[in-house]
Amino acid sequence: MVEERLQRALARAGYGSRRSSEELIAQGKVRVNGRIATLGDKVDPTRDEVTLAGTPINLDPQARYLVLNKPSGVLTTMRDQRGRADIRSFLPAEGPRVFPVGRLDRDSEGLLLLTNDGELANRLSHPRFGIEKEYLAEVAATPTPKLLASARAGVVLDDGVARAKSVRLVDARQGRGQVAVVMTEGRKREVRRLLAAVGLPVTRLVRVRVGPIRLGRLKPGERRELTAEELLELQRAAAEGERRARRTADGGPRSPTSGM
Repeated sequence: MVEERLQRALARAGYGSRRSSEELIAQGKVRVNGRIATLGDKVDPTRDEVTLAGTPINLDPQARYLVLNKPSGVLTTMRDQRGRADIRSFLPAEGPRVFPVGRLDRDSEGLLLLTNDGELANRLSHPRFGIEKEYLAEVAATPTPKLLASARAGVVLDDGVARAKSVRLVDARQGRGQVAVVMTEGRKREVRRLLAAVGLPVTRLVRVRVGPIRLGRLKPGERRELTAEELLELQRAAAEGERRARRTADGGPRSPTSGM
């Protein structure tokens, strides 16, 4: 690939305007192959390693990063053999193809990241990197402190132990309620099965956050590009997850939810 000026490569990859990219370089926040970059430097995005504020970033101009509010009733697959609604109609028709990062089951809704950056997708979805996913669950029982504590402590399911990193009461009424659940892995229908096992059957499940990225006011079926700030925060979270996984592999301290 032909080399291009660093500030142009940063802007093309979505890390701000060319002017703001020049400011980042002037502030010493950008490094190329370990060296502090200067204005006028050129890079080859396919060869050079670039970091921004200490976080490795992808300067491939074809890389895309979006967030979708997946509606209920839609499968997180590119094509369903039984003809059920799939994710294809919610993907951009123009530009490089993107793919969902991880899955949401058919009945669940909410935040789904879309990208063609395979390395980032793997670090966000593989459980060994411990990236948080937060869900808002409506349940058909009163969420008592005892039941929430059981979800935090963990239960044995048919495919192993399931344990929430955190469970927080949002609303409680007679015979129903809402709880916010944070997980660091995503086995099939795990949140639903975990809550059902402790006596909180789920009637609606919405994913509201993946790492630092929040669903916000995005309506079902809508999508948007990540902002430059969100993209950097996401790269930073993925890099921290990789460092955490490396420490665990080297025999360092394990988090309470790792290895589930």
